[in-house]
Amino acid sequence: MRITEIGTHVLGTPWRNLTFVTVHTDEGLTGVGEARMLGHTDALLGYLAEAERRHIVGSDPFGIEDLVQRMKYGDYGRAGEIVMSGIACVEMACWDIVGKALGQPVWRLLGGAVRDRVKAYANGWYTVDRTPEEFHAAATRVVERGYDALKLDPFGAGRMELDHAETMRSIGLVEAVRDAIGPERELLVEMHGRFSPATAIRLAGLLAPFDPGWLEEPVPPENLKALAKVSAHTGLPIATGERIHDRIEFRELLELQAADVIQPDVGHTGGISEVRKLAATAETYYVQVAPHNVGGPVLTAASLQLGVCVPNFKILEHFNDFADAAVKDVATGTPQVVDGYFERPSAPGLGVELNVDALAGLPRQHADFDLFAEDWHLRKGTGR
Repeated sequence: MRITEIGTHVLGTPWRNLTFVTVHTDEGLTGVGEARMLGHTDALLGYLAEAERRHIVGSDPFGIEDLVQRMKYGDYGRAGEIVMSGIACVEMACWDIVGKALGQPVWRLLGGAVRDRVKAYANGWYTVDRTPEEFHAAATRVVERGYDALKLDPFGAGRMELDHAETMRSIGLVEAVRDAIGPERELLVEMHGRFSPATAIRLAGLLAPFDPGWLEEPVPPENLKALAKVSAHTGLPIATGERIHDRIEFRELLELQAADVIQPDVGHTGGISEVRKLAATAETYYVQVAPHNVGGPVLTAASLQLGVCVPNFKILEHFNDFADAAVKDVATGTPQVVDGYFERPSAPGLGVELNVDALAGLPRQHADFDLFAEDWHLRKGTGR
């Protein structure tokens, strides 16, 4: 079996474009992969067009390791977000083909199941005004949908520090959400890499009474020693990793023991095999894995395969029950959250089939998402 061509399809929403890649073979089997790019969709498409000619066409889809090595190192230049995302799309599509050819779900080919279901947490649910009343109501809707865990970024557009008024407003939002969901459900706090270590440590102290399951990306991702400083000064778990795109770059993070949970994005970190290898390394440091997942049905399905078979897998992010729910309709077999969990998939490959005709109803948009805009949280799914 050989790869004959790839296809690319971009789905648009007001705040994100999702890129789907179909990999076709000479035996009629087709696999699909997906990545979410922020502001770099054209760059990803350009890279894939070159990689198709140089590395992909003619390759054996069963030879995943060889193909990844050639795509990553065959162009000599150091692979960054664009290249690693292109690799990821093709790699997960190859796993889809292999699973279909063998009649097995991907998790079975990666060593088999260690759990029957994977816990999910909701994101994208708080596109409301930043008031305690609105956040309380929105969080209540998440609970009513059946989730036992949710994540929010309560902070405004601050950088490095927050003034007293904004700090109290943000903490008030977390208090409202904890009140809405009760003490038994998991509340995860996102910081989006905004703060200095001193500010992050101060905020951690103020958040501690509300028992967050983690503080995510409390400082910018480039300086891991700054993250270690935060970790050393709070008893709250620290999560990070969505903006690290190579498993080798996680080495320093793990050696510093600066994080309790790592969050590689399967669509940016070279795909399923790369994240599986990273998870095995993290396990030796007693670090859990909770993939960043702002994608649609294919990226969710790929992440779910890992959730089933990775022993130190913690929880899987999910946007599409609250933000851009129509995204789920562009594929059949889309993973669903039932009573707070994804069930273990049983279909061959990734278990999803892309509906190209449905994609046409969600054309690409100018998705200019600015985290530091004053109303950034309202822009998710609203077009504002």
